[in-house]
Amino acid sequence: MVSIGFKAGETAIILIEFQNDFCKPGFPLYPGIETILKEYKVIENTVELVRKARERGVLIVGCPVIFESDYRDLGQEFGIKANVKKLGVFRRGTEGVEFIDELKPYIDIYVEGKRGLDGFHGTNLDVILRYLGIKNVAIAGFLTNVCVESTARTAFDLNYKVIIIKDCTAATSWEEQRYAEVKLFPLIAEVMTHKEFLEKLE
Repeated sequence: MVSIGFKAGETAIILIEFQNDFCKPGFPLYPGIETILKEYKVIENTVELVRKARERGVLIVGCPVIFESDYRDLGQEFGIKANVKKLGVFRRGTEGVEFIDELKPYIDIYVEGKRGLDGFHGTNLDVILRYLGIKNVAIAGFLTNVCVESTARTAFDLNYKVIIIKDCTAATSWEEQRYAEVKLFPLIAEVMTHKEFLEKLE
């Protein structure tokens, strides 16, 4: 795949689930991604990414997953969703559901309605992006091989140019992380580091 630059005014960075439940020590999902989060320096990289990109006119979109406190909107209690309820994460009104403080100053807009894996499903993300003339979608967040992948697939099918910022993502194992980066994402996206992405912004 031949890589070209991205016009900042036509580009958005979608931040998938940079919430305390995932990103902060002491919260339930942190241990699962701690290794990759630390080795990749995901939080530090993402802060640098959005700070510099926003200065150049890139739209920064926060995409949290939020359920009601009794999980009545959870849907099927199977697989990863069953684990959400078991661990008591992503519940409205809790500290864990909040986006991390490091990123809050840089987020232009939050999308609401995400109850599953895909950041487009059940939200107005596509409407927002099209209204603002966005053609390029760069995705960061968690989990690499679950919600990031699901969102990237839909973005591809909606004919956005998709970029995966690999050092701003994390999975629960290096095996899953590397497989997504090397085998899955190249079929639908360009895969690059946050520094490579910033270098390509026009």
